[in-house]
Amino acid sequence: MAMNYNAKEDAADGHPSGGLGAVAGGSGMAGSGVGAAGGTIKSRKPDNTAFKQQRLPAWQPILTAGTVLPAFFVIGLIFIPIGIGIFVTSNNIREFEIDYTGTEPSSPCNKCLNVSWNSTPCQCTINFTLEHPFESNVFMYYGLSNFYQNHRRYVKSRDDSQLNGDNNSLFHPSKECEPYRTSDNKPIAPCGAIANSMFNDTLTLRHIDNNESILIPLNKKGIAWWTDKNVKFRNPVGDGNNLTILFNGTAKPVNWPQPVYKLDSDPENNGFINEDFIVWMRTAALPTFRKLYRLIEKKDNFRPTLPAGRYSLEIAYNYPVHSFDGRKRMILSTISWIGGKNPFLGIAYITVGSICFFLGVVLLIIHHKYGNRNNSADIPN
Repeated sequence: MAMNYNAKEDAADGHPSGGLGAVAGGSGMAGSGVGAAGGTIKSRKPDNTAFKQQRLPAWQPILTAGTVLPAFFVIGLIFIPIGIGIFVTSNNIREFEIDYTGTEPSSPCNKCLNVSWNSTPCQCTINFTLEHPFESNVFMYYGLSNFYQNHRRYVKSRDDSQLNGDNNSLFHPSKECEPYRTSDNKPIAPCGAIANSMFNDTLTLRHIDNNESILIPLNKKGIAWWTDKNVKFRNPVGDGNNLTILFNGTAKPVNWPQPVYKLDSDPENNGFINEDFIVWMRTAALPTFRKLYRLIEKKDNFRPTLPAGRYSLEIAYNYPVHSFDGRKRMILSTISWIGGKNPFLGIAYITVGSICFFLGVVLLIIHHKYGNRNNSADIPN
């Protein structure tokens, strides 16, 4: 039976209208005994509000040629110049890379290919030539390939409380660090697979000028994120802050040649706050990655940081990669306002802008050719 519904009456009374209440009451009398005999019926009707009754004002765009075509052209005209600027800036960044893995028999580092964690460091030297000078500050990176730092168990194998200087976690590391949690019945500091596999090659750069070898100063400070250096990583605290005493009773990681409190002679760069260690502990997302190793700062505004010419890279080859078919490389690079050399962002902007501009032209032609036609059709009764 059809019934009239009055929303205003329901809003004023707080319950459904009489006819509906009578029917519901009869049903309640037959079933549960609650209804017209004095029971209260709970309505399932949503409140009579603009939100629950979906009467809020709304804006729905109407796509017409007058709105779509300008949008395509504007996106194209904005994205293409931005992409060209980013691409040109990226190409102006100087970058030089040397692979020193030593897999090739002619490589000076081939003799070090089968080095292991516990073997004596192997020394090798690679000579190279810079064709173009590096004008601004130069960033020296080490790069690894086929190294999966993004593996789930590897990423979890650390104790952030221990790295933050918590004295209790120092001697009772998290179980996530297994099997690098204890050694010789002593807790490992720092524990976990990430710390255990820390990169430990030593790279030295020299400029050969008129057969004279000039050592290039490499700055080892300022390579880690400020938040990592000052917030996430802290040494344990105690009387005197002597790291040898504070780390007494802990063991070094299995693959390390020395304990964590001997990473550097500078107390501001030793222990858990060692910047080489902090950089390594920030795991990479891809199996081929690079990490900042040193800074080469510009000293003279009238001379390039690294002039063109002959150089030599002296390597203390400690880090084994041949067992997992990995590769090692050294990268010299300048940076710009967009960071390091990466043409992908510029190419992406140019591609998107070009597609939008092309679609705008195509739709403009279609609109000009067919837009004035009368496409209305008579609908038969």
